[in-house]
Amino acid sequence: QVTLRAGAELDAHRVNQYTLTLRAACPDENEVEERLFVRVTTGQVLRCDTPFASAGGDVVQVPADVAPWMPLYAVLPQPLGGLTVSSGCHGGLQPLQYRLRNHNTPLTLTHRGLVLAPASGFDPSKDTQTFRLEIEVMDRHGHNCSGAVRVEVLPSRRPRVTFLEQQQAVMVPAGTGPLEVITQVHASGDNIRYAILAPMAPTLFTIDEVTGEIRSTRRLEVAHARLLVQAYNALHPADHATTTLNVTVQGMDQWAPSCVPAIFVSQVLETVSPGSTLVTLRCTDSTGTKGHLHYILEGPPSSCSHFHMEGPRLQVNTTLDYDSEATAAVGFQFTATIVVTAGGQTPQRTHVPVLVTVTPVNEFTPVCPNGTTFTVPETAAFGSAVGHVVGTDRDYPPDSLEYSLEGGPGPAQPFSIDARTGEIRVVGPLNSQQHKSYRLTVRLTDTHNDLDPAKRRSCLCDVAVHLQAVPDQVPVCTPEVQELRITAGLGGRQPVTRLACQGSPDSAALAYTIAGGNEDGRFQLEGNTVFYLPDDLAEPRTFVLLVEVWVGPGAPRHSTVVAVVVHVTPRSTPVPPSTTTQRTMLWKEPLVVTRLEAVWHPPVWFVAVLTVSGALLLATLGCIAQSLLCR
Repeated sequence: QVTLRAGAELDAHRVNQYTLTLRAACPDENEVEERLFVRVTTGQVLRCDTPFASAGGDVVQVPADVAPWMPLYAVLPQPLGGLTVSSGCHGGLQPLQYRLRNHNTPLTLTHRGLVLAPASGFDPSKDTQTFRLEIEVMDRHGHNCSGAVRVEVLPSRRPRVTFLEQQQAVMVPAGTGPLEVITQVHASGDNIRYAILAPMAPTLFTIDEVTGEIRSTRRLEVAHARLLVQAYNALHPADHATTTLNVTVQGMDQWAPSCVPAIFVSQVLETVSPGSTLVTLRCTDSTGTKGHLHYILEGPPSSCSHFHMEGPRLQVNTTLDYDSEATAAVGFQFTATIVVTAGGQTPQRTHVPVLVTVTPVNEFTPVCPNGTTFTVPETAAFGSAVGHVVGTDRDYPPDSLEYSLEGGPGPAQPFSIDARTGEIRVVGPLNSQQHKSYRLTVRLTDTHNDLDPAKRRSCLCDVAVHLQAVPDQVPVCTPEVQELRITAGLGGRQPVTRLACQGSPDSAALAYTIAGGNEDGRFQLEGNTVFYLPDDLAEPRTFVLLVEVWVGPGAPRHSTVVAVVVHVTPRSTPVPPSTTTQRTMLWKEPLVVTRLEAVWHPPVWFVAVLTVSGALLLATLGCIAQSLLCR
């Protein structure tokens, strides 16, 4: 048994054959020597290139402010079967498995060989940090190689997040309503985001995380509020700063009605019934009572027509049809404002913004097209289009369907269907003699018509595909007429000519037969070769053979005829010696003169037109002659 030495590496590009000399001997016998040739062929192998496979490993330097989950390094497969390593992100040519040998690192190795930054990023306050990753790569055949990557994290040079003012005082005028801008904070740094840390409850204010604008969520009921605002780097949340805002409300003696909720945002199914209550406002005036409050709904006509106020209750007025064009025109969202007015000498008003989003419900089942029938020639190539199945669905978005073929493609059903367009294509051989037609069952399934992906509707459609038979092509022979001259020999048969004919590429072999001109049996046909059978022919003779060529076996029979003109000259017979002188008339080969006469055979339509024109001309001349005689 001959095995490969452990640790040995074969390279077919350097040495592609080894010659081993083997010697064997049994006791009391002569030694036998033989040679074994081992050929090395190229194949897919894994090989880790330097510097990844070196002792120190590859080195990559990144700044400390790199974003979380950012790709830092990638192990890339080589196109020629080896393995290369490089920074970047590319796809491989074959499925590989990557395994991290050491786990004492915050870095992450994905199944595609990407080394990612930690989920929380690096600590920018520390000096240079070094992380070492030992990576093993294995392919599906069990071949593997390993290497190392050393990631050096350099200190960040970006500016720190800071507030110019640690404390700010804000004065808010009385009568400021919900979602009105109170103030705006500014911080310096990169990728700044803002958040309110305190107070957490009640939620009196909200801040735009990008612009830093602070708005009130309701009409303020307190004269003073203290806010703790934080600014941080979105890519590095550990880099942050805080500031304090003292908010003072002026003129708290005149209060507008206070409502809960101050903003109403809701999602409603399109099948909600008219008269349903969406929200009931709990509003009080400055005296803490609920009486003497008036509720009015204001907004676009589309919103006011679908909703109405019944006291403090917001109710549905008409059906919310998600599938209608009017609902799609407003983006399936209705906006309005509930105006709450408190009576008195100086009426005070509170505005409650309303946003209602209509969500879809899958109500209708897809509908199949009527009588879907296609015809395709049996010679259609792989991938040829047969036709489109066009289903319909009344749910919005309209006609968002997926198409699938029941049973899938196979020998009994050599067709496939595009899941998005419904186009049927040929994916197998067709034969009209085995199948005149195919009965396909196509499933139509609607998509994106309901928030719940499980609530999908489907239907089955019958599609008939008829095969159009294509007759075989008539064989073509070159040339169609042959004229040959031979001299009759002695002994066995002699070849005359070989016919050059060919049929369609996918047709059966050609068959040959002598259809005429061989009455006395002087010629014989084997395959496409014509033979002459010598006999006691005394004088030159001309034979005209008609050879029929067709594609066989099979029906119907499509054939062509080749004309072979053979001029046979008998061999001269030797004359015995004699003392008398005889005059012998030498046989002269007859001279054949071929005369070609040009004959024009007009088509039938031309003869008919000429006849009608002549008749009209004679009738016209007769009328003219009769008119002259009458005068």
